[in-house]
Amino acid sequence: MESADSDPKALGLYMAKSLNKYGIQYCHVVEPRMKTVGDKIESPDSLLPMREAFKGTFIAGGGFDREDGNKAVAEGHADLIVYGRWFLANPDLPKRFELNAPLNKYNRDTFYISDPVVGYTDYPFLETTA
Repeated sequence: MESADSDPKALGLYMAKSLNKYGIQYCHVVEPRMKTVGDKIESPDSLLPMREAFKGTFIAGGGFDREDGNKAVAEGHADLIVYGRWFLANPDLPKRFELNAPLNKYNRDTFYISDPVVGYTDYPFLETTA
């Protein structure tokens, strides 16, 4: 929340290398998408030095969709991709990805609220014919 570093790439690389000394099994990072391309913001290589430095499982998040998540793994930029917001809005996200089905749009206004019904539990499942 408004935190910054004078050299975030160097800091990230130092942190990734340092984790190796402790036998840490995974490193979970968020891709800072900086450059606007069409309606997406991306910087696909910003985590690559950290990924190459860290010896364990490298997990990345940060606005990936099905296509760029698969691409990031296929190109070795990450071992796993997380889809936090997309999972909130699509409780059946793996099935939707498998079928290349449309996704429910998420509603940021319902994130982190205390209502037990609105937000985390009210998104519809994909309707498929059996």
